[in-house]
Amino acid sequence: MASRPAVLLITADQLRRDALGCYGNEAVATPNLDRLAADGTVFDCTYTASPWCLPSRSSLLTGRYPHNHGAYSNFRDTRLSADVPNLYQEFGARGYSVGHIGKCHYAPVPYGDTRPDRTLPYEAFREYYMSLGIEHLALQDDKQVSVWYYDDYAQELEKAGHLEAYRDAVWDREARKVFPFPGPAEWHPDAWVGRKTCEWINGDDGAHDSTRDDDRPRFIWASFSGPHFPFDAPAEYLSRVDETKLGEPHVVASEWDDPARLHYRSFHGPSQGHMEGGGYHDRDADFWRRLRLNYHANVALIDDQIGEIIAAAQAAFGDNLAVVFTCDHGEMLGNHGFWGKNRCFYDDVLRVPLILCRPGREGAGTRSDRLSSLVDVYPTLLAFADADGAAAGADDGVDGRHLDGAGHTHVLAEGERFLTVTDGRYKLVNAHVGDTAYAEMFDLEADPHEVDNMAGSDDHAAAERDLQAAALGALVNAALP
Repeated sequence: MASRPAVLLITADQLRRDALGCYGNEAVATPNLDRLAADGTVFDCTYTASPWCLPSRSSLLTGRYPHNHGAYSNFRDTRLSADVPNLYQEFGARGYSVGHIGKCHYAPVPYGDTRPDRTLPYEAFREYYMSLGIEHLALQDDKQVSVWYYDDYAQELEKAGHLEAYRDAVWDREARKVFPFPGPAEWHPDAWVGRKTCEWINGDDGAHDSTRDDDRPRFIWASFSGPHFPFDAPAEYLSRVDETKLGEPHVVASEWDDPARLHYRSFHGPSQGHMEGGGYHDRDADFWRRLRLNYHANVALIDDQIGEIIAAAQAAFGDNLAVVFTCDHGEMLGNHGFWGKNRCFYDDVLRVPLILCRPGREGAGTRSDRLSSLVDVYPTLLAFADADGAAAGADDGVDGRHLDGAGHTHVLAEGERFLTVTDGRYKLVNAHVGDTAYAEMFDLEADPHEVDNMAGSDDHAAAERDLQAAALGALVNAALP
């Protein structure tokens, strides 16, 4: 059993692909992720399964689109069923010890219960996550969640004397979610996740659980909650960013002359749930500069931590190690006039980074334009755990395909009352907000910034019909348990 590789899944939250050097970024150095890319395969056309955290993470965990695994909402209690196989269960069944460090978010946060003056119990959420098949869990369930609720990180942060200051900063309306982390850099949530991951790899975390008692191969999910908002990089990381190369948000104001566009209200404000960071008119250029600066500085911190994790894993497992790096979805970062991702169909959010580093670094230095989805991570990782290299496929209700196989003709991104489908060239979105239905379509080659809505155009009727048929076919063939 020890001959099978250790499997390391590393994810960030709300990470733009173009924030990494291996995807063309020059504003901040990401040497550790660039080195991982040089040791593996970089996928250039990968889409998330949802623009929301919970549905997307559930798709990573199960290899299924939200309409198949059922956890389709960030806000409605649509948690995963125990009947839907997931990575934790499947790795455990294959004889692996299973650890998760960082953000889970497989159940909706009770946002309405949060209070600015106190942090609330969170044990029921921890118990639910453990019930999914995790043996070792060090929980940091989102930056904001960790000031609202006592996850493992919040408890340690309070003992270190920094929780109250972090809570005050998160609740500060004047800061508008952009502020320096109010504590030592080593206590930033992403630094904590990196440290806890290395401790579990090295066996020096003080854990007293069954994962210490044998030589089983490891499945490790290191799940960073940054650079998701609040945009709160430690102050010393700001100097890592070359502000002259940050660029300006891409905004075409005339795009928002049409009130029939899905994000018309997001731009003009108030957003009314269309987009988290809506209301471009009341934010000045300095706000967007600071937001973009802090975002990229947080990326630098995460890259540092990934370097430490990979070094620890390579020291422990040598070349008998498989690594996948990705994120749950991206971030608007000012483009079109927004930050955030709620009900977002733009490639800023839906097109995500994906790096696969195989045992022995087979295929090092390659790139793939395969049309891929985050649902493909599930069968790819499980194949490493199976002696014959085979893993679950469509016959098992899994929507994903091994990343070394044929790509998809179409991929979906979906959530509550929201569905997009793309073939890599054209993209179609259908959404409902209240009683209003929206349909928009874009040519990603001719209009890469997705400004001009072509839905209903006679010139593109055939492409729109094909996308509609692909979306309908996926829903008709849904494989609910």
